[in-house]
Amino acid sequence: MEITSNFIVKSSYHSKSILTDIYYKPNNIQKPIVIFCHGYKGFKNWGAWDMMAKKMAKKDIFFLKFNFSHNGGTIENPIDFPDLESFGNNNYSIELNDLEDIINWISNNNKYKDEIDLHNITLIGHSRGGGIVTIKASENDKISKVISWNGVSDYDSRFVKGEELVKWKITGVRYVTNSRTKQQMPHFYQFFENFELNKERLSIKKAVERLQIPYLIITGEKDTAVKPFEGENMHQWNSKSQLVCIEGMNHTLGAKHPWNEENLPMHLDKVIQLSIDFIKS
Repeated sequence: MEITSNFIVKSSYHSKSILTDIYYKPNNIQKPIVIFCHGYKGFKNWGAWDMMAKKMAKKDIFFLKFNFSHNGGTIENPIDFPDLESFGNNNYSIELNDLEDIINWISNNNKYKDEIDLHNITLIGHSRGGGIVTIKASENDKISKVISWNGVSDYDSRFVKGEELVKWKITGVRYVTNSRTKQQMPHFYQFFENFELNKERLSIKKAVERLQIPYLIITGEKDTAVKPFEGENMHQWNSKSQLVCIEGMNHTLGAKHPWNEENLPMHLDKVIQLSIDFIKS
């Protein structure tokens, strides 16, 4: 297996780098491409994501995962959040632009032309990333299939309201505690302003309704962060979608960070297999 880690894809929209990993079997067979998007307070090497990438690649899938440019990581330290200023300046539009850059980068890369099938590109997103891939799949005709893993169905409802919103505007920043690292992670008010300016584009409901490609929605019965009804909503918005709810599965698909076990978590392993079957079908 060929693994290339932490190489830089340059952004077309800003000066920050998009740190990327590639996994594939070099065999001159044109393979389906999968691009994976991490979620909120996530990163490409979180938990068992590396093991996930290897399993996908072993099944003759050309697999890419990357850090969103403003996720709080740096080139020197792509794991965790040494750059909280960038984290605070992140927004959904930046993430959609980063994903667009990754799609264009692989689409125009002659180095891998014998290893990739550009007519077979699947986007997979976890949690907040599930919304990002759904919106992107609805607006980019290069995408063949899209998969949401415990993905959110609505961004608007996740913003604070009323007095909390007024306070955010006045102070310019809200802090969220990272329960694992204990960092106070900032969200600058631009996050909400950008959402309001781009509300039509950032409607996951409208994106789901527009989708004309195969769409797999996987939810966890025990997910308390993105509850199963969000997946049920998305399935109702697009009657051609497929919905799978996995009994006993939590938001992180049974994984945690760091993941030091030899095997994949049972639920993540099941989700990966469901996704492979969907991609290959």
